[in-house]
Amino acid sequence: MNHRATTEPEAAQHVDPRSSVDRLLRDLRSSRRGLTGRESARRQVVYGPNMLTRKGGRRWPRQILGQLTQPLALLLWLAAVLSFITGSGALAAAIVAVILINAAFAFLQERHAEHAVEALAAYLPPSARAIRDGQETLVDARLLVPGDVIVVREGDRVSADARLLEGSVEMDVSTLTGESLPVLRTAEGDSFAERLLDASDMVFSGTSCTGGEATAVVFATGMHTELGRIAALSERVGHESSPLERQVTRVARVIAIVAIVMGAAFIPVGTLLTGLPLGDTLNFAIGLLVANVPEGLLPTITLALAVGVRVLAREGALVKRISAVETLGSTSVICTDKTGTLTMNQMRAVTLWTPDGTLALEGAVPPAAPGSPAARLAAAGVACNNAHIAPDGTETGDPTELAFLHAAATLGLPNNRLGVVRLAQFHFDPVLRRMSTVDAAAGETAVHCKGAPEELLPLCDWISAPDGGREPLSERDRTHVVETVNDWAEQGLRVLAVAEKAVPGDGAAGLSRHDAERGLTLLGIIALLDPPRPEVADAVARCHAAGIRLIIVTGDHGLTARGIAARVGIGDGDIRIVSGTELDHMPEAELDALLATDREIIFARSSPEAKLRIADALRDLGHVVAMTGDGVNDAPALRRADIGVAMGRSGTDVAREASAMVLTDDDFASIVSAVRSGRRVYDNVRKFIVYIFAHATPEVVPFLLYAVAGGGIPLPLTVMQILAVDLGTETLPALALGREPEEPGTMDRPPRQRGQNVIDGPMLARAWGLLGGISAVLVTGGFLATLIAGGWHFGAPTGSGPLHGVWVQATTMTFLGIVACQIGTAFAARTQTASLAQIGIATNKLLLWGIAFEIAFSAAIVYVPPLQLVFGTAAPEPWQLLMLVPFPFIVWGSDEAVRYIRRRRARTGVELKPAAV
Repeated sequence: MNHRATTEPEAAQHVDPRSSVDRLLRDLRSSRRGLTGRESARRQVVYGPNMLTRKGGRRWPRQILGQLTQPLALLLWLAAVLSFITGSGALAAAIVAVILINAAFAFLQERHAEHAVEALAAYLPPSARAIRDGQETLVDARLLVPGDVIVVREGDRVSADARLLEGSVEMDVSTLTGESLPVLRTAEGDSFAERLLDASDMVFSGTSCTGGEATAVVFATGMHTELGRIAALSERVGHESSPLERQVTRVARVIAIVAIVMGAAFIPVGTLLTGLPLGDTLNFAIGLLVANVPEGLLPTITLALAVGVRVLAREGALVKRISAVETLGSTSVICTDKTGTLTMNQMRAVTLWTPDGTLALEGAVPPAAPGSPAARLAAAGVACNNAHIAPDGTETGDPTELAFLHAAATLGLPNNRLGVVRLAQFHFDPVLRRMSTVDAAAGETAVHCKGAPEELLPLCDWISAPDGGREPLSERDRTHVVETVNDWAEQGLRVLAVAEKAVPGDGAAGLSRHDAERGLTLLGIIALLDPPRPEVADAVARCHAAGIRLIIVTGDHGLTARGIAARVGIGDGDIRIVSGTELDHMPEAELDALLATDREIIFARSSPEAKLRIADALRDLGHVVAMTGDGVNDAPALRRADIGVAMGRSGTDVAREASAMVLTDDDFASIVSAVRSGRRVYDNVRKFIVYIFAHATPEVVPFLLYAVAGGGIPLPLTVMQILAVDLGTETLPALALGREPEEPGTMDRPPRQRGQNVIDGPMLARAWGLLGGISAVLVTGGFLATLIAGGWHFGAPTGSGPLHGVWVQATTMTFLGIVACQIGTAFAARTQTASLAQIGIATNKLLLWGIAFEIAFSAAIVYVPPLQLVFGTAAPEPWQLLMLVPFPFIVWGSDEAVRYIRRRRARTGVELKPAAV
């Protein structure tokens, strides 16, 4: 028994898929009815989960090496080597410690970011339709085992290698072969192609079904699939830097160059102008270099983006690429579908029209008489249907098709296809906007068709008669139907037409779609209500306040879309409706002119190709586009848009694979929440960049002052103290700013422009000039005040003698002054425009804890004797500590005053503008 358990996986995973179907089923110990639940559970234990495992070895050594050799780290390595050469072994050791600690911290944040993205797979595991215990069941794709019989339909992603048993499908195999066009796979195909991937009767893991339906038996799972073999040959794709990370990396390189130039320039200044020994000059140059390096910048950005991913996941928006978080914040146009996104996607039939008249389907509804037009319409809607309502009330299938089943039950008619044999099916075509089936029942064969009235009505030559027969469809009838459709559509109802056609029993074989869908008999039209989601109106209002334009791209009737748009606040009563036909004939220049306006538009009866065209046009106009989609044919537009948004519930696997974000609740409001979070993350990145950059000025200015004074003013800061600031006191508050709550007015400003740099001139002016400049003045003032109070005068030596202790105390004051200014800078950086009172002092608890650690760490350096020796500090006098108290308030207050002036000017400009007009 044990021997069988150990050899069975290898035997089953190495069956010959090219053998006959009967032989393959026998080798897999399966049948066309699939496995039992008990057997599948047993095989799951034997074979393990159906998933890919990484076999590229350990990645962490390479990741740590990357952190140790990134540009800023290389700069610090240079500083350490120079320190060692000049005999400053302790300084060299300290810089190496900084490099190692920073690399470890950055490595942990990178792993945190990876896990934030990878963990999203747990929210939406790929699913598969397997036949278990003779019933089609939706199962987690990881639970598939060899011998399972799966059902593959349009929109499904195949999760295991399988041999077709019945039916035919069109497959997108580009993930495995690079082939751009779908290929036909059929149960009657050939298994003996040169490559297994080319076998025309097999489907493979990682490929997607773009049309048709088939059943197949699984013969390989996990790493034994073709996709698994490919994965085993290559490492996982590495981290792709986002535009934001690339921008910051470029800025960091510029800073590194500036640091090297300043450090190198200081050497001749120190040796020639001030007569310092070369060793001291090199130490000071190293101090300049270290002071200019923002060690914690890149890992802090990575953490902020990773936190954004997790926040969005909790809000129902699963971001698949970490770089998409920042793009969300600049979204300027959202192209949204109507059904299921703006609406509940809970269709119910409310009214139907037949030649007998209009019948309301709400309240008490009398049973339909057998053979009546209403009964015929309901029967056709049930036959041309793939939805199912189980005896226990469980519903599966498209909401529109479920509405037909409920309508039949309301009329007292069967809502299942018992006794109906489907001979053929012409799947719903998004271009033709209709679906047809060929069915046999009670010795008769008929075509049943449902679809958009404007598409189906031209195919009808007849109309049902009250006696169960048919009559010629007159122009008067056509006009009445069109008027009814328009009237219902204006009420926000979705309208579908239903038709049928009798065919001879032997005429069903080989019947083409073109022949089946002509000469039809119109049975009537039915109105379906899909109410708007209650939260959408508020989300639309927030979009408008944020300067985000909404465009509805739907396959529904234009008037139906306009009715829904009016209910949720999109556009106005005169919103422009562009039909699919109109769009198809519209030149590119005219489309560009239409989209260049600020008006909101409805593109009705649109094909998936239209979505792609609209996305391209908007991007060319400079917009950042978020596009929703759920179908197979939406994939190109989802890939082309800046943010492709797929539906997690109703969307196909193909759409989810093509998108950058998946909505677990299919709710439009989640898109708006994601945009809000994207803006918050982007703002927070700018906030901690301001905080980090602001401290470079008070660290660098004293060195410049020393050089300008020709050594007459001693250096007010040691390299070890600089390291204590950059590593010890700066890091935690910077991380806390990355988790800053949303600033007031985040969704009341227009989106930023495409390509706008995260680091710009006004931001650097605020960081280096305002916050950094004021900090430099205060810190330098504290340093000089301490020296003068101790008896120092310009040019007096402080390297030894009675003034050395005064100088140590003065450098301690410089260090503490920078820390005090950091506290003010942290509170100032919390907001870009609003006042601190608006956001609240205690709303960021992490920042308060970070500042508490900063103060405790500084106190330890200043008062603990062993640390005093390492960092060259001395305990300050009480009056010196009192002198530090106003520093944070001066730094924060100056920035607060500038922001107040800007807000006042902005309000004045808004108020004066109408008067000027």
